[in-house]
Amino acid sequence: MHRRQWISIFGSLAALVCAHNAWAQSKFPDRPITIVVPSAPGGTTDFTARLIAEPLSRALGQPVVIDNKAGASGNIGNQLVAKAKPDGYTLLLAYSGYQVGNPHLFKKAGWDPIKDFAPVSMLTRAPQILAAKASLPVNNLRELIAYAKANPGKLNYASSGNGSIQHIAGELFKQLSGTSITHIPYKGAGPAVQDLLGGQVDLFFTTPASVVSHIKADKLKGLAVTSNARLTSLPQVPTTQEADFKGFALDSWFALYAPAGTPAEVVQQLNTELAKILSSADVKKKAEDAGTQVDHMGPAQLGDYTRKELEYWGRVIQSAKISAE
Repeated sequence: MHRRQWISIFGSLAALVCAHNAWAQSKFPDRPITIVVPSAPGGTTDFTARLIAEPLSRALGQPVVIDNKAGASGNIGNQLVAKAKPDGYTLLLAYSGYQVGNPHLFKKAGWDPIKDFAPVSMLTRAPQILAAKASLPVNNLRELIAYAKANPGKLNYASSGNGSIQHIAGELFKQLSGTSITHIPYKGAGPAVQDLLGGQVDLFFTTPASVVSHIKADKLKGLAVTSNARLTSLPQVPTTQEADFKGFALDSWFALYAPAGTPAEVVQQLNTELAKILSSADVKKKAEDAGTQVDHMGPAQLGDYTRKELEYWGRVIQSAKISAE
């Protein structure tokens, strides 16, 4: 081989080494990160995204932008992230009702909760609260059931979309209470709360963050919390257990996912920073004041939990005979 050829080969190798070193030295992130929220502003999914966005931005040294992509019961936002480049710059703030409910409710959701996403971190969880418009002539769960039975088909309830936990909660409530209440789906909790405040709908099963301030201001009525203990932010609202409505305990969870194929080191970096953020007293208090609680899980634990929840809600949806289509 001629000397000139050797020089050319070594020059090419040197260029490759330099390119590799430059790539290896580039640090994540070096540009803004987008967190896609698959629902409208104003609900607990949106609240959770905003709870972590600012401290995550400070920790990573880059802007963290929230992008609300409401519609199709969360499927639009989920599809967007599932098809995004797996580099850590587009993330999904997942709501459990969509993440583990939709796959059982839609024949073609357009995404797969296991194959299309890399778990990053569990963030928060919250029970459901049954809120009523201020003018509804009931003050607790027993009075609501009696009123609904005396007025079959008169009442309606809102949800953040077909197949959401709120939808499931409403259908289970109807089955367990023997009442007839009409379901009205919305594109997220925010629009549903606005119509509840305006009196266009009668009831709304939702996570507390969406309605805590309105109940405290007596603009809405809090009838019951679907948990075993009362909320510290709404101590006056009894639990479903206290109302002898046993077997009706539901909660929602909110977690961060990246597109499948995102480098493990990027996922771990995000999870490490989120673990620190969720352990801070300030973030814990903000979550608690909104009726939620932080609940950190790492990628592996969240992956296992997602699979178990997917199986569990499949059984619940099948038992309740709920369909979104």
